[in-house]
Amino acid sequence: MSSNTPVPVGPLSNEADLFALFQAVWQQKTIVIATTLLCTLIAMSYALLATPEYQVSSTLRPAAINELDALNRSGVYTLPPNEALLKVGSALESYDTRLGFFKSHQALFNQFKHPGRTLEQSFEEFDRNSLKLKLPDAQKPGSLGASIGMELNYPQGVDGVQILNGFVNYAIAAEREQIAADLKVIVNNRLTELKGKLDAARASYETDKDVRIATLLEADNLKRAQLQDEVKALRQQLKTGRQDRMAQLDEAIGIARALGINKPTTPSNLGDKGHPGETSVMRTEINNQQIPLYFMGVEALGAERAALQQRKTDDFTAERIAEIARELQLLQSNREVEVLKQRKNEDLFLSGVEPLRAEIVRLGGVANLDFSNLKLVSVDREAVEPLGRVKPRKTLIVALGVVLGGLAGILIALLRHFVLLRRAQTHYPVPTGVLTGSLGSAKGLEKDCH
Repeated sequence: MSSNTPVPVGPLSNEADLFALFQAVWQQKTIVIATTLLCTLIAMSYALLATPEYQVSSTLRPAAINELDALNRSGVYTLPPNEALLKVGSALESYDTRLGFFKSHQALFNQFKHPGRTLEQSFEEFDRNSLKLKLPDAQKPGSLGASIGMELNYPQGVDGVQILNGFVNYAIAAEREQIAADLKVIVNNRLTELKGKLDAARASYETDKDVRIATLLEADNLKRAQLQDEVKALRQQLKTGRQDRMAQLDEAIGIARALGINKPTTPSNLGDKGHPGETSVMRTEINNQQIPLYFMGVEALGAERAALQQRKTDDFTAERIAEIARELQLLQSNREVEVLKQRKNEDLFLSGVEPLRAEIVRLGGVANLDFSNLKLVSVDREAVEPLGRVKPRKTLIVALGVVLGGLAGILIALLRHFVLLRRAQTHYPVPTGVLTGSLGSAKGLEKDCH
């Protein structure tokens, strides 16, 4: 068929002729194969040239109950094993903990550093793409217990095992230090509270002691004042009695002089003086009445009056005054007050503080707990050197290259086929209703178009 003769072709159908499409692709198998080989070559090049990436993991499980027994028995800080595991998991997930480990072990992360980036930016890339935390799987059906997993993906040339194990130990140590700091704060707060109670008890004791001393001194002063008033009243009473006695003596002396009684006598003897010739007789006088004082005679009464006038004090005439003097002497110093003031260790006399002191001693022992050996979690599996890389997966990449290359080749062949059909319809319009099955081969169409 010459190029000047129009080729009878039918209009394109809305339904694709699969056989015609397969034939068109088959006729362009060179393009399909070439595209497949090219994609396969690209995939192989990537698989061979891409930096190998490895993965290591570590698993943590709750520690044994006896590992946390010393902490839990303190009665200050209670930490069950599962809660300790969650605390360590929280530390592993903490941004500050990860950044702290990154900064303190920069030699391990040299490959993650890039020029023009800050240390925090380099850490962001590492934190986002490399570390992955696996939450406890206790909620999963059939799980034997809670656990926390940590995975690290790292490129070749990085010591991933040391990074992961070091980070796990760093997080455990950080959480251990945090627990120690929390315990220290709690213990200090309780010690402050207990010392406050002791100070309150001490202040109450001081107040009670001062009240006791003041009460004793006040009682002594009152007693002293009462005794002084009593002795003053007694002395006044004795003085008045002495003056009354002297007045009586003056009166009796006057009567005795008038009667001429110089010596002590009795009424009977005084009556016998009127009968001087009578025979002397002895009489016994019984009289229940007191003999008047003037019968003592002027001499006796004068002597008594002179003695009373010369008396300087009447204290010896009353026994009560001597007793008061003794009591006043005893009141000059209160031995109980002296003993109270001379107490050196007054804490020994505080009441109701024995439990407080025992608690202070116990908390002092808790504050001295050694946390260096506190095992918060059990490292069920440490990171070890991986047996192989996880990326790139060469076989999968090559297989994907072959598949994608083949699909790309087929797509190119189909596109080329439809383009040629469209071009043929444009140059050689055909009557409506005529359909040529496959319009010949793609090569024939290309010749007819020329």
